[in-house]
Amino acid sequence: MIVLIRIAGLVNMKQELEETLFRMRMRKKYTCVILNETPEVMGMIAKVRNLVAYGKINEETLVSLIKARAKKIGDSKAKIENAEKIAKEVLAGKNLEDLGIKPFFGLHPARGGIKNTKLHYPKGVLGDNKEDINKLIGKML
Repeated sequence: MIVLIRIAGLVNMKQELEETLFRMRMRKKYTCVILNETPEVMGMIAKVRNLVAYGKINEETLVSLIKARAKKIGDSKAKIENAEKIAKEVLAGKNLEDLGIKPFFGLHPARGGIKNTKLHYPKGVLGDNKEDINKLIGKML
């Protein structure tokens, strides 16, 4: 599973890139989505790699993300129970929508700041962060 976090805002963005982000349900800055690694998704990621941070998510980060930021479809005030069970099902390949959870997460700006929002990893935060994406998510919860 790949997790993407939108870093760039909407100002001065090409229409083609904005449309790709909207299709991946990343409509606001600091929005996080979890996607399967398919050739189609990897093509969309390659197109928007200058606007997002992405990497492979581990199970404990996914559990904490679901506990802290998941919202139920229809009732955004309801708490999520059994985050561990939901995380295992998501890692097994189920969609969040099938489990009754919105397919995106709103995150805080990173506590302690982000290295650089204009350079690629390892000098900045954009592009493929590999396993360090889990640290970034921890700073943003």
